[in-house]
Amino acid sequence: MTDRPILAATMGDPAGIGPEICVRALLSSEVRDVSRSFVIGDARVLAKALAGCGLIAELNKIAGPETLVDRPGVIDVLHQDSADPDVLRMGQVQPLGGEAAYAAIRASIDLAMTQRVQGVVTAPINKESLQAAKIPFIGHTEMFAEHTGATEEMTMFTISGLKIFFLTRHMSLARACAAITVPNVTKGIDMCIKALRQLGYETPHLAVAALNPHGGEDGMFGREEIEGIKPAIAAARAKGLHISGPVPADSVFHLARIGRYDAVLSLYHDQGHIAAKMMDFERTVSVTLGLPVLRTSVDHGTAFDIAGTGKASAVSMIEAIRVAADYVVRGVKLGDAPVAAKAAE
Repeated sequence: MTDRPILAATMGDPAGIGPEICVRALLSSEVRDVSRSFVIGDARVLAKALAGCGLIAELNKIAGPETLVDRPGVIDVLHQDSADPDVLRMGQVQPLGGEAAYAAIRASIDLAMTQRVQGVVTAPINKESLQAAKIPFIGHTEMFAEHTGATEEMTMFTISGLKIFFLTRHMSLARACAAITVPNVTKGIDMCIKALRQLGYETPHLAVAALNPHGGEDGMFGREEIEGIKPAIAAARAKGLHISGPVPADSVFHLARIGRYDAVLSLYHDQGHIAAKMMDFERTVSVTLGLPVLRTSVDHGTAFDIAGTGKASAVSMIEAIRVAADYVVRGVKLGDAPVAAKAAE
């Protein structure tokens, strides 16, 4: 059992459901069977989460991953004195939530960059709380990119055997449409193919989703397919890559799910998110590509409306840990090797 990978789970926003899903996940046999995982965050918040969930467990404060107890009924915690439960307001946007979430993320990155953990699994954070705390990032991906030195990060969802990549992420729909250019689509295709090969697909078949209804109908419903997507696909095919598209978005995800394609390149945030979450909301896992460290995440928010009630499901957190552990065991590398000096900044 000692060859199970060591994974760090970040607590997420302490005012959300992150602490609840962390304690539930780390007490589960599904997580213990595949990993030696611990939580980074405030042990006082985690103790409150245990009580709220009606769970009994020992919270064991550790100095680092080298001192894990790793026993059933014990949750190892890298404690940060970051979110006093007597001050924290559950289910609300507040600077304390953003500050505590960011502190756990920074600690996890430092551990991963110095190879003291083999991967990081992140619980949900709240963008408004980050802004309230004046944290200069809008999400996890941007934090990981900045603090690891990554320059070509990309998001991938894995769900029921389907892989969905995202050409654009957190931007307005208008900006996302403007980003559908030949250079951007070409770069996106190349990153998808590289990732699929790293995941074990020798000759991956990638479908590029269309932007407009019916794929634009030869310019009747927009010219993005003609001007930004088709030339990039043609160039990729000329290099011998197996690329289909642009495939209308109302069918491409279903076709991939039944095996016609190995993966789909989604052009904007909701295009791929809606498809994945309709397939299986709880088991959709987000993987960040292009980083020098392994990072997976749940694909849901902080659920402030039920935070602190003990009702939150840990299925997605368990699945995110399972995926991370599987990638470690299989030796999957989705980015360059860590630069040790970066963690010392």
